[in-house]
Formats: sequence, C-alpha cells, structure tokens
Amino acid sequence: MSIVVTGATGHLGRHVVQQLLEKVPTDRITAVVRDRDKAADLAARGVRLAVADYNAPETFDGLFAAGDRVLLVSGNEFDKGRVGQHTVVIDAAKKAGVALLAYTSAPSSLTATLADDHRATEEVLVGSGVPYVLLRNGWYHENYTEQLAPVLEHGAVVQAAGEGRVSSASRADYAAAAVAVLTGEGHENKAYELGGDEAWSFAEYAAELSRQTGRDIAYTPVSTEAYTGILTGVGVPAPLAEVFAGVDAAIEKGELVVSTGDLSRLTGRPTTPLAEAVAAALKG
Repeated sequence: MSIVVTGATGHLGRHVVQQLLEKVPTDRITAVVRDRDKAADLAARGVRLAVADYNAPETFDGLFAAGDRVLLVSGNEFDKGRVGQHTVVIDAAKKAGVALLAYTSAPSSLTATLADDHRATEEVLVGSGVPYVLLRNGWYHENYTEQLAPVLEHGAVVQAAGEGRVSSASRADYAAAAVAVLTGEGHENKAYELGGDEAWSFAEYAAELSRQTGRDIAYTPVSTEAYTGILTGVGVPAPLAEVFAGVDAAIEKGELVVSTGDLSRLTGRPTTPLAEAVAAALKG
C-alpha cells in the first residue's frame, strides 16, 4: 500500500511529501509528477516517482494499486477543464480499488467562480463510490506574502475586498491536514472545512506590514472592475484576473471566513499566524 500524492512538485504537494517523509517509511510514498527532473530531490530521498499528466489519461493506467491512499491536489490550469482533469484521476483510482482518495477543494461557503470546478469535482468523487475525503482548503497566506514586491514598492495593499475578512493559513498547515488524513484512520467519506484560527482584514494586513517594515503601508480598497484592470495591466490574463477579482468580492461577503476549527484539530496544533508568514516572507 502506497500513499500517492499528485502534483507532488507543486507548492502544496511538495509540502505534503516532505511532511510524509517525517511520518512514514520512504518506500511507502509515491510522488506523481509531470517532470521527473523537478522531483530529483525527492527521488534522492528515496521517494518513488510516477510520471503522469492530468491531460493524458493513459499516463494514469496502472499507476494506483488496491489499498493505496491518494491525495488529488487540484490542478491549476484553469483553461484546460479542471473537472475533466480531476475525473481522470478519480476514474483511475476507482478502477484500481484505492482505499481512500482525498481531494483539495474549496470552502463550501465560497460561491466565486473559482469554486465551480471544486464543487463539480466533489460531485464526481462522491458519486464514484471511492472512499473520499474532501479537504476544503481556505485561502493561503502565501497568496499574499509571495506578492509583496509591488506592495512594498507602492506602499499600498490594493484589493477589491472592502472590509471583508480572510481565515487564511500557511501551505504547511494545509499540508499537515492532508498528511493527518492520509496517515490516520476514520476519515472516510468526510468533508473538512479548513481555515486559519484567526480571520483578518486587509487593513489589518497593511498594518502588520507597516509594523514589520517600519514603513507606512496603507490598504486601498478598489472596485472589482478596477482590480481586474490593475491585474490585466500587469499581464494577468483577463479570465484569470476576473477569477481573482471574484475571490475578492467573495471575501467582502465573508465567504472566506472559516470558523470550524477543523484545520487545527486535524493537525493537532494552532495554525500559523499571518504575522509569522509576513516575517518569513520579508526575510526572503
């Protein structure tokens, strides 16, 4: 029986594999990657690699085995039909008779376009008969802390989220929840609403940046239309810019506040504070 992680060289998948290496024998971990070279460091640690692509169903033939536990990390190719991509993995998992398939979804409270593919994938997975876990991940600190250059350059946090709040957590936190499910018992056919312990506003985020940099950084709320224009102006494709702006609109409505406590319960520890993520990003 293997624990199989798809998208294993991505931001989240790599965290999951690294944390699995601390908990289970190396020969029980399989990393599914598109580019073997990008996973050379994992192979060097003894992780078995499987080369497969969501866009090539045949590459998943025989990849899984009966009894495997699988983490399906949602794809990030918004223009290539993510539900179809995910269904390729679910079908292969069903055919193999895997013991569990965990999927990284989005909070059930999120109605933005970004959530559509997640809801549709959940329907496919639940309807497949494969024992499942829905890891409904909230927002990541890194969605903001990895984009600090323009914020620091202009001295402004610019978003279209009004006074909305976000229950974000670190990628490492969400990875720890996935590891808990993949290595634990009693999670079959459950959904977990995952988010950080403390919700924050963008005004508070700007204040934290000001505190840690010693500079005056303000929050400048704009309309979704203006925000879409800003994003396309710096080269973000228009459809993707609209998705991001839609998330901000959802934040303003409170749809990314997740107060279940599921994340800290699964990991057995408090979630990473935003201030800690900011400090790590500023150290670079």
